[in-house]
Amino acid sequence: MYLHLGKGTVVAQRDIIAIFDLDITSQSHLTRKFLSAAEKAGQVINAAEDIPKSFVLTCSKGERRVYLSQMATATLLRRAEDNVLMQN
Repeated sequence: MYLHLGKGTVVAQRDIIAIFDLDITSQSHLTRKFLSAAEKAGQVINAAEDIPKSFVLTCSKGERRVYLSQMATATLLRRAEDNVLMQN
């Protein structure tokens, strides 16, 4: 199944490592450092039309990607759970 992150961007749910709330995690200097390094490495994809509320870390075929999303983490989780229910 796939998860829609915004701006027409979808990712395979099997590739999702974690979903983070930007308001909470960006308070940590480690998260800011991680996001900065990912951006410099060209691994950040902006899937937000507005101010991002979350970021989704994925890994597919050994390639790490960080997707910025305007969706709240609760919304993304609900969408992921709905996809699983629809699949069964």
